[in-house]
Amino acid sequence: MKTKLTLIQLLTSFTRKKILFLGREGIFTQEEIARFLKKYNFSAIYDYEDDIAAVIEYHSLNPVEEDISCLAYDKNIPIFKLLDFEKLLSESINDNELLMSIKLSNDQSRIFRLLGNTYLNNTLFVKLLGMYQWHEEDDNVEDRDVIMYTLRRYIDIKPNEEDLLYSSLTLKRLAREANDPRLLEVLIQFPNMSFLQKGKQKITLRESIASNKHIDKRVIGKLIRLRDNRVEMYLAANTTTPIDILHQFSKKNNEDINQALASNPNIDEILFTELLGKSHDVIQMLLCYQPISVQRYEQLSQHIHNQTLFSYLGENEYIVKEVLKVLVSLANIELLIKLACNKSLDAIFLELIFQRKIPETYQYLAINPSSSLKILETLYYEFKEDKDILIALSYNTSTPVFILEELYQQDDFEITKGIASNASVPLEILNILKIDTRLRNELTSNKTFVKSITQKLGLQS
Repeated sequence: MKTKLTLIQLLTSFTRKKILFLGREGIFTQEEIARFLKKYNFSAIYDYEDDIAAVIEYHSLNPVEEDISCLAYDKNIPIFKLLDFEKLLSESINDNELLMSIKLSNDQSRIFRLLGNTYLNNTLFVKLLGMYQWHEEDDNVEDRDVIMYTLRRYIDIKPNEEDLLYSSLTLKRLAREANDPRLLEVLIQFPNMSFLQKGKQKITLRESIASNKHIDKRVIGKLIRLRDNRVEMYLAANTTTPIDILHQFSKKNNEDINQALASNPNIDEILFTELLGKSHDVIQMLLCYQPISVQRYEQLSQHIHNQTLFSYLGENEYIVKEVLKVLVSLANIELLIKLACNKSLDAIFLELIFQRKIPETYQYLAINPSSSLKILETLYYEFKEDKDILIALSYNTSTPVFILEELYQQDDFEITKGIASNASVPLEILNILKIDTRLRNELTSNKTFVKSITQKLGLQS
C-alpha cells in the first residue's frame, strides 16, 4: 500500500477516515483543506491518532513531528508530500467559483497565497493578479513577492540565475516579451518602475508594455487612459497600434509623438503626407524608416530641398528597386555614402556605386558585408596605403579569410581591433589575441570566439 497507492486512490478508496498533517501550513489554510477533504468524506487532523489513513508532510519537520512520521512509517501508513496534496487540491479548483468567492469577499490574503501557487493555470493566475491590490509604500514585502511569483512563472530562470528574480530588469524583459494581452493588461497595474537602458535613457514599465507587439485594443485603451505622453509615444511607434488610433495621436501635434509616428512603417499615405510638413527631425525619421515606393519618393523629391536632410534616405532598408536605381545615380555624395554602408542593398547596387569611382564611398563599401568579393578584393589591392579602408575591411565578416590573415600580420592596433571583433577570423588567431586585455570588448562581442569559450566550459545549450 505504502509504495503503490496514490493520493487520489486513497481518497477514493477509503471512507470516513482521517489524514494527519505534519509541519507548516502551505498555500492552503486549514479551512480550505477541510472543504476539499469533505468531498471525499475525509477529515484533516493535526495530532496523531491510531485510525489515520495517511500522513501529509511538509518538507521540513521538527523533532516531535519526525518521531510521529517514523511511527507512521513503521505502521505502514501511507506518507505523502504536502506538495503532492497541494497539486491535487489545486487541480480540483473550479476557476469561476473561486473567482466569484474572492470578488465577494475581496480576501487579499487569500489572493496573495494563491498567487504563490505554481499549480494554478496561467489564465487563473492572471485573473487573480488583476484582483491583487498593490500597497502604497515602496518596497512592500508582499508586493515584491507577487512580482517574483510573476517572474518565476513566465521567465525561464535556471537554478544558477535565481538572482534575476530580484532584478527589476527582468520585469522589463517580461513586459517586452510577454505574448498574452491579458498578462500585459495586469502588468499596467504593477508599480511603474523605471529602467536604465544602454543609452543611459530611462524607460518605464508602462512604456515597455506600450512597445510590446502583442498588445490588443483593450490594453491600448487602458494605456491611453493613463494620459502619459511618453506611453503614447511608444504606442505611436508600435506597429500593432490600429491606424485610427495613430490618426488620433497625430492630432496632438506633439513632436515626440510625431517622430514616433514617422518611425512606424504601418502609417498610411494620409499620415505620411501630414508628417512631411513637420519638423526636420520628423522628416528625417520618415526618410530612415518608412517603406519608400515610387509615389512616396516623388513626394519626398518635391518637398525636400536640403541635400543633407535628403541623404538620410540612404539609411532606409525598405526602398523599392525602382527608387534605388535612381538614388545610386544622384550627385548627392552624403546620400551615396549612406547607401554604400546600407546592409540591405543588393550587391548589384553597391557595384553601381563603386563603378562611379567616388573615393568618399570606398571605406563604407569596404565595411558593408553585402559588398561583392570583387569589390572587397579590389579595394584591398588598390588601396593598401589607405588605413581607413584597411580598418573597414578588418571589421567586415565578408572579407576573404586570406585578406583578414594578411591584415592581422600588419600588427596595427586599430586594424587588430577589427580582426578581434570579426566572426570570420580563424579561431587560432582569436585565441592568440585573447591575451591582449585591450581587446576584451571586441572578443566578447565575437560570436565565433564566444561560442568556442562556451563549448570549452560546457555551457552550450
